[in-house]
Amino acid sequence: MINPLSSSHMVNMEFISNAMILSFSILLLLPSTSYSLYQKPENHIKTAIFVTGSFEMGPGSIATKTFENIKFPRGHVGIKSFDAELVDQEGNSIPSYETYLHHWFAIKYHQNITMSPNPKLLRRPEDAFFQRNEGTCNGGILPHYWGFGVESRGTTSKIPDPFAIEQGNPTKIKNGYEEKWLLNIMVIDTRGAQDKKACTQCRCDHMNLPKDFYNVTRDIHNQRLTTNYKGGLFCCQDNLQCKQIEGFQGSRRMVSLRYKISWVDWNIYQIPVKVYILDSTDKVRSNGSKILHDCLAEYTIPAGGGGDSPHVQKANIPMENGGYLIYGTAHMHSGVVNATLYGQDGRTLCTSTPKYGTGKEAGNEKGYLIGMSVCYPQPSSIKIHDGEILTLESRYKNEFRTGAMGHFYIYLAEELPQ
Repeated sequence: MINPLSSSHMVNMEFISNAMILSFSILLLLPSTSYSLYQKPENHIKTAIFVTGSFEMGPGSIATKTFENIKFPRGHVGIKSFDAELVDQEGNSIPSYETYLHHWFAIKYHQNITMSPNPKLLRRPEDAFFQRNEGTCNGGILPHYWGFGVESRGTTSKIPDPFAIEQGNPTKIKNGYEEKWLLNIMVIDTRGAQDKKACTQCRCDHMNLPKDFYNVTRDIHNQRLTTNYKGGLFCCQDNLQCKQIEGFQGSRRMVSLRYKISWVDWNIYQIPVKVYILDSTDKVRSNGSKILHDCLAEYTIPAGGGGDSPHVQKANIPMENGGYLIYGTAHMHSGVVNATLYGQDGRTLCTSTPKYGTGKEAGNEKGYLIGMSVCYPQPSSIKIHDGEILTLESRYKNEFRTGAMGHFYIYLAEELPQ
């Protein structure tokens, strides 16, 4: 199983297992151009829509797929937005109560183009390696630049002018290497599931697990998984199945991730922002003068909490480098109350709140998380200082829940427009 939330810095068989189906086919490209009025000269924003290779899903099935070398804007560019959703073989949006998008993550890597193109031969660190975001998590945990889950359709990733996420800078790519991107996605088909909610939470007792599951499965720290693990990523491995209502019959279908990227060609008028992904499970400790982070990426909310007060998962996270806050939002799951990032002095930097659906159509599914709010402070109004300790709190309804996530995305600029 690929674990996108953990660990190797190489894009190799430590990162992508034999169980993964790697697809390099991209089916659709629809370019267009729009214009931003902020900068002079005029800033041409280009937009393209792509679709990953498709994979088959049936009632109750789980798919965890990685698509390497995906279509991505070429050259030295500034990314303005990156959004995605699940679609069927006709390109129709799939509602979450049928097929649940647990997560999608876009991850950058540099590949040695002087070596064999066969990904099965990539074994050494010099063959390919991650270029992770600036976040504080240890190793390769949460290395992605963009990525949400069921809330994707209603959570914008748009960055205001003149800011952009710089990619493809030739001065930052080693000679003989090429900058590439992969998408890791997890999808759960809940049709016919005995308990849809438990299925989307990857509850182990609601999955048809192999008999030797706990003997052969390793956790995020590469330790053998114990029976105390009640649910989460490791119980939603590729080709596993949610327990089904007896006698339920449903059709199989092809599913893809459709993603839309907007960008500009890089020039002197762009101001780069750095991407930081913080985790409310981060257990920070020190080894002498060195700060060590231990992010778990997911957590379990125990039973018996009750009451009206939400469950709060909290982390105090020192930031080696700061900057001006340009964008903030959270990636969480259904049941979320909100997530808040605080400065060291207690000031609120950003609170991201959920929106739940009220209908049946894709993007407005009743009872499902359909979006998280985004903070766009005035660019000069909030500055995070070098060495400042931030506090991240993720809040859920206080009831038993597995696979809860509290990831907070912030984009920081080191400079402001003149």
